[in-house]
Amino acid sequence: MTNKESNEKRRDFLKKIALGGLGLTTLPLIMSSKSEDEKSLKKIKNDLILPDNKFPKDFLWGTATAAYQVEGAYKEDGRGLSIWDTFSHKKGNIVNNDNGDVACDMYHSFKDDIKLMKDLNTTIFRFSISWSRIFPDASGKPNQKGIDFYNRFVDELLANDIRPFATLYHWDLPQYLQDKYKGWESKETSKAFGEYAACIGKNLGDRVNDFFTINEFRTFIEMGYGSGVFAPGTKLPEEKLGQVRHNAVLAHGLAVQALRTNSKNKVRVGLADNLSIAVPVVETRENIKASQIAMREINASYLTVILEGKYTEKYLKSFSTNALKYTDEELKIISSPLDFVGLNVYNPTHLIEAADNKDGYKVIPFAKSFPTTTSKWELIAPEALYWATKHVKDIWNVNEMYITENGSSSIDEKTADNKIYDTDRISFLRNYLTQLQRATSEGVPVKGYFYWSLMDNFEWTSGYSVTFGLYNVDFKTQRRYPKMSANYFKEVATNNKVM
Repeated sequence: MTNKESNEKRRDFLKKIALGGLGLTTLPLIMSSKSEDEKSLKKIKNDLILPDNKFPKDFLWGTATAAYQVEGAYKEDGRGLSIWDTFSHKKGNIVNNDNGDVACDMYHSFKDDIKLMKDLNTTIFRFSISWSRIFPDASGKPNQKGIDFYNRFVDELLANDIRPFATLYHWDLPQYLQDKYKGWESKETSKAFGEYAACIGKNLGDRVNDFFTINEFRTFIEMGYGSGVFAPGTKLPEEKLGQVRHNAVLAHGLAVQALRTNSKNKVRVGLADNLSIAVPVVETRENIKASQIAMREINASYLTVILEGKYTEKYLKSFSTNALKYTDEELKIISSPLDFVGLNVYNPTHLIEAADNKDGYKVIPFAKSFPTTTSKWELIAPEALYWATKHVKDIWNVNEMYITENGSSSIDEKTADNKIYDTDRISFLRNYLTQLQRATSEGVPVKGYFYWSLMDNFEWTSGYSVTFGLYNVDFKTQRRYPKMSANYFKEVATNNKVM
């Protein structure tokens, strides 16, 4: 049979399939000449097989939470107040005046919640430690009951073959540090963070091998000390805000050194950054290069200085009056070598096009009709996951990365039999993971993925009005219900591929 005849047979076969979908033919009619058609069918099946969509064989799948968002027990076992306790208790700061006093009550239910992780076939879990549960007051004396809780928590994860990734700071600064030093406005808080990291290394560093120092500088600083819409609700001018940024990245560097010095075992340390992501608006060579230039510059105050040990000239020139106060020694501390970089990716920050100007790029505005999830800040652009990881590899030569957060909010309507068909979240996951698989297939060294979040929780100023979880939580009864997305994610984790 000639190639032309073979192609004609395949076209006829596909026509019959299409007609069959309309109820106009049936499979027995197709199989008119058994030997010839079976050969054609096998050839067509091979031609139509989709790409493998598999991740590297040692790829890790997990979920993530943060202490204030899930633990509750805000006054139990010696825990001190954090700035989020204070902020959420002020009327008008949080939707419905919600707070994290009880949240998901994971402080008491963590054993059952770890079973939920196990049910998803996940093998890693990212959680944060409540700083104010470890150092509740200005005495400098660690709270043993707080340490004991995290010992139990880590032991339970390990007993279930789940590898713990601990985050030292997920925004819940002890209130006494805010009162005494104005929080991150002072380098005294940076030093206190180093001491806190040393304590965690001594007590958990024998079993926790992987640590993230700080989660999302950009969020807790720009929104907490800039716009004031997050705790502690401070509004600083840009000149002072620059120093807050520096104090926070200095704290990161001090924590990296303290963890390595004080842990009994050799620990691995990174950070979890919600980097600003520059996405080429069209993937031309010129636009890709322009987006790399933009990516380095728009992350000047956080990821760039951490990975390069210096601020960019453009960033330093942006301070018109008072220059940042820092030393060369501090820059060395800030750029302490990392074992990996964690990236929190939800949406692109900027769409970039090459331009003949001093910057080498221009920012293209997002269309007013650009699609979002139920959280209007969350633009749906799966390619952000590809470009975030690829840029970090190509610009800074990072050789190990994790997606430390990625997820979608949804309306999550529950049926009478407690089912939640969050098909929009499944679509979100499928599309974003496709772009992540694209990156790993090209050799971008992403080693694992943490979905945000394991369960619905206290979503900061949105309170409990916004849901990101794979499990629904009835906050009156504290019962957990798997959503359809939990089943989807289990299939992904089990098969190690986009499903």
